[in-house]
Formats: sequence, C-alpha cells, structure tokens
Amino acid sequence: MIRVRPARRGDAAAIGALHVESWRDAYAGILPDAALLRMSAKGEGEKWAHVLASGETVLIAEIDHRLVGFGSCGAARRSVLDYAGEVYTLYVDPDHHGQGIGRRLLRAMFAALERMGHRSALVWVLQSNPSRYFYEAMGGRRVADRKERLWGADLPQAAYGWQSLAVPCSPK
Repeated sequence: MIRVRPARRGDAAAIGALHVESWRDAYAGILPDAALLRMSAKGEGEKWAHVLASGETVLIAEIDHRLVGFGSCGAARRSVLDYAGEVYTLYVDPDHHGQGIGRRLLRAMFAALERMGHRSALVWVLQSNPSRYFYEAMGGRRVADRKERLWGADLPQAAYGWQSLAVPCSPK
C-alpha cells in the first residue's frame, strides 16, 4: 500500500539517494555524464536536509516504510507565467514506475498547494525527458518553453500547467 506523508528531517538521506538514482535513470543521455557522475547520495542528502530545514513542502511516498518517491512544491518561482503554485520536483524510484506513485504524489502536492492558497500550478520538465507524457496524462497543458544553460549545456524545457487544482489529474 502506498502511503504519502510530509517528509521529516530524518528522511533527507533517503531522499538524496533516490534523487541520485532517479536522475541517473531519467537523465542518462540527456544531461552531461559528468553532471550525473558528480552527484552523490551524501551530497544530495545534505541539500535535502537544508530544503527540509527551510520549511519547503516536501512529500514522500512509501511502500512498507521504504521510500519509493518524493516531490516538493510551493509558490511559483518565476512570475512570468500566470500560475500561482509550482511543483519543483517529482521523482519515483525507477523500480516502481507505473504503480500510481507519481499520480498520488502529484495529487497530494496539489492539495498542499491549495492549502497554501494557490489555485493553479505548473511544472517545468526537460523536453527530452519522457516524464513529460506523465504530466500530459495528468491533465497538464503545455503552456511555455524555455532553454536553460545547465552544466555547460543548453537544455530545452517545457512547462505544463493546471489552471485549476480543484479536480486535479486523471481519475485513475
């Protein structure tokens, strides 16, 4: 059974390890190899410890008390688009794709954004990342494109937006 709950400081190391594993799985061949190889579970865990200490909303998904996914959200970071909230991260253990974990996390983050007073949200995703189809399946509409220079590469990104979070995502 999938359980979604707010992350605690003690979850930072597990989140960091899953972050590295997810990035290496999702972004191999998309991001420069050097960027992926520089990542470490310890380093990412320390970053997530700071995020958790800052009070940012971070949710985790567990099966049998084992971390299988996580996501973070809050106010939209850039005000160029007319969306109040933003999903900053959403990653699922590659061994658990297709089990509804991403859907559960996205719904929980939308509920958290609504509690914060946000009525709309967006997420930025690398255009080469197949996860963009997940956001489309969840009712996200492609609303913007941009290129961002990261790790020495120009990376095309797409934004998917939801104007209403009241009935978010696919009913599946």
